Amino acid sequence: MKERIKKVVSQVLKTDVDDNTSQNTCASWDSLHHLNLIVELETEFDISFEPEEIAIMKSIDAIERMIETKK
Repeated sequence: MKERIKKVVSQVLKTDVDDNTSQNTCASWDSLHHLNLIVELETEFDISFEPEEIAIMKSIDAIERMIETKK
């Protein structure tokens, strides 16, 4: 699952990502890209996120944990 997440993040942010990528370490991960990322993740994994969940999805690991709670 992490590889799928990284692929989506990489496509949305148009940059290489790794397991440590987060809003703090990636200059292109701004608020607009964050919303685009959420939409793409919802499509990729056929799930939806609540606003409170979206607010904490600020890293590859946080995204993975959140998706795991949805499956």
